[in-house]
Amino acid sequence: MEFNLGEVNEAIAAAIPEREMIIWRDRRLTYGQVAERSRRLAHYLRSRGLGLRRERATLTGWESGQDQVALYLYNCPEYIEGMLGAFKSRTAPFNVNYRYVDEELVYLLRDSQARAIVYHACFAPTLARILPNLPGLEVLLQVEDGSGQPRLPGAVDYETALAGAAAGPVGERLSPDDLYILYTGGTTGMPKGVLWRQADIFVGALGGRSPSGGESQSLDELVTRATSGFKLKTMPTPPLMHGAAHWASFNAFHAGNTVVFQSVVDRLDPHDVLSTAEREKVHAMLIVGDAFARPLIDQLRKSSYDLSALLAIVSGGAALNAALKRELLELLPKINIVDAVGSSETGSQASNVSNGASGATTGTFTLGPGACVLSEDLSRIARPGDADLGWFAQSGRVPLGYLGDRAKTERTFPVIGGVRYSVPGDRARLRHDGILELLGRDSVTINSGGEKIFAEEVEHALKSHPAVLDAVVCGRPSERWGNEVVAIVRLREGSAVRERDLLAECEKHIARYKLPKAFLFRDEIVRSPSGKADYRWAKAQAAS
Repeated sequence: MEFNLGEVNEAIAAAIPEREMIIWRDRRLTYGQVAERSRRLAHYLRSRGLGLRRERATLTGWESGQDQVALYLYNCPEYIEGMLGAFKSRTAPFNVNYRYVDEELVYLLRDSQARAIVYHACFAPTLARILPNLPGLEVLLQVEDGSGQPRLPGAVDYETALAGAAAGPVGERLSPDDLYILYTGGTTGMPKGVLWRQADIFVGALGGRSPSGGESQSLDELVTRATSGFKLKTMPTPPLMHGAAHWASFNAFHAGNTVVFQSVVDRLDPHDVLSTAEREKVHAMLIVGDAFARPLIDQLRKSSYDLSALLAIVSGGAALNAALKRELLELLPKINIVDAVGSSETGSQASNVSNGASGATTGTFTLGPGACVLSEDLSRIARPGDADLGWFAQSGRVPLGYLGDRAKTERTFPVIGGVRYSVPGDRARLRHDGILELLGRDSVTINSGGEKIFAEEVEHALKSHPAVLDAVVCGRPSERWGNEVVAIVRLREGSAVRERDLLAECEKHIARYKLPKAFLFRDEIVRSPSGKADYRWAKAQAAS
């Protein structure tokens, strides 16, 4: 059996209508309330003429037959309602990076062919400037946020729209072929909309597997899982416009659990995160790599928090340095730290678990269902112990393609031996014991003196020095080497360090040919709101 995400939500909400689904600030919404509010939104979208245009069977992998709904919001219940309401109206929601400037937003909203947008009032001035360039954007729903921004001309207040819409079933025949769209971050190139069938992303990243690892077989099975067993509170700290955050949220929802959002949503406030986790007795917390771990560790060293309920910290979307894992385990010795590997184009692929008993490692992972390594020439599946680097890939439940981009779809999702794979560009090899060694994205690989150097590997080495708060590594042209490694470093407040000391630390972890040839020290490292390094910014710094 295959599933539509709107149908799954309705089935679980009918079984546990009074259980808390979302907690944010002073709002505590139950499964029944969120289901009703999302149905009201679906009715409203349908009343404005939005919905399905063409069934999936008549389309190519890079085409959408549905109207697209942009979600231009900070973390809040309306983000989740926006996704569910779109699913139930057979429109396709997608994520908008709220840090984009005018030109980037125009590109995104044109590329997505968005007909509707749900946005926080604080973003109204930005939208007002660009709306004349977006004639196809017809439906504007403004969510009040206390910013005092007046409603845009033609916009409708979100709560008013819901209050005036029906609360009952939408009456649409939902399909597992309906789209889930996730736009990539664009930190190495232009953002692209990844098109998934809902049935595929449900299994690939949103909790559609049973505890034994097999695919869920019925709505009854999903409801039984959601209504039984110990129930957790999950806290995704990154922005919901980053895939890892709403993947964690929907995994929780599909298990009947409760999702908690911290109060401060326009930046990472470590005290707010930890005090919210303490107050709500959070069991699992999602972070994004070092950029989130370092501030949380520093705050834990400053103040005391009762985190006795916390069982796990999960890092997704960016690697978490082994040195930081050891610090977390020192401060919170009873937790498990889970590195979860995946991408917009693959779903969840692999994991690494560190705890007090096993110790902390980085860069090695246990493969999940369908994950594999393909040979350098993409002709076969690599075997454990193969010496050559290969491509980290996924088979089985993979996306349809990139919205509007046939060429990139065919490059990223090749068919090999009759099997369709997703190959987004990460380099890897399998050890003799079948453990994956993940080296990083090929698009930020530095070719220096004939050797391939992976930026993330050098970044991990730099961050092992106690004076380094953050670092990002990129290449720049070199007459001698072709390209050379440049390290952009942010030091901890009050720290000073010599370049030779940083090189000495790096030599403990990586070969000499991988060492930075130059260092740039900056007061800030530019990252996306999700914590991912912005390599376009880094290359501009290195070039200057």
